[in-house]
Amino acid sequence: MSFMPYVSPDQLMKDRSEYAHKGIARGRSVIGLEFADGLLFIAENPSATLHKISEIYDRIAFAGVGKYSEFEDLRIAGIRLADLRGYSYGREDVKARDLANAYSQALSTIFTQQMKPYEVEILVGEVNGEVDGTSIYHVLFDGSVTDEHGFVAIGGHADDLTEELKERYNAGWDLATAVKTAVQVLGAPDQRTIEHDHIESGVLERSQSRRRKFRRLTDDEIAGFLAG
Repeated sequence: MSFMPYVSPDQLMKDRSEYAHKGIARGRSVIGLEFADGLLFIAENPSATLHKISEIYDRIAFAGVGKYSEFEDLRIAGIRLADLRGYSYGREDVKARDLANAYSQALSTIFTQQMKPYEVEILVGEVNGEVDGTSIYHVLFDGSVTDEHGFVAIGGHADDLTEELKERYNAGWDLATAVKTAVQVLGAPDQRTIEHDHIESGVLERSQSRRRKFRRLTDDEIAGFLAG
């Protein structure tokens, strides 16, 4: 008869946490920040098809770092949950806070009960019609969730990017200034310039006349912002 070696719960959680941190640290960072007309998510991503930033619902966007297949599973689950809630109650009842809580519960269960934790960090953002009506929720691999204000960075160089944003961030930026500064911040830890076609970006703009507030920025738009 074989016996499994005993591992204390504290050590088990520590090992899982370190494992997840290492996986997330290998990924390229994502920045989320508020600007005058809404919310910007921006990341370095040379792939044209494997998106790190996506729409979840009318006024809600999603961004993930870490293992692509895992945060893609979470994105799809979030879309299904939002669609179900919108169909069962009303489209105005779909809130980023509720999605963030659902992600928190799912990731907490995976972290504590499965052998391997998810190697992901995610952002869920929302805008409404008010100038101060912007929400950013940051959900960690262990289910911890925080309500961020102004800006947030996740992924490989998150600490360095956060320090850089603290010095440079201004809540009144227009979109062009927000994009240009965010791209500069993304390249700051390695002291390099990131080309416009290696940038993925999506915005939630409250001034959009249509119900859906999310749109992707094109390469040409980003190039124009960076040249300005």
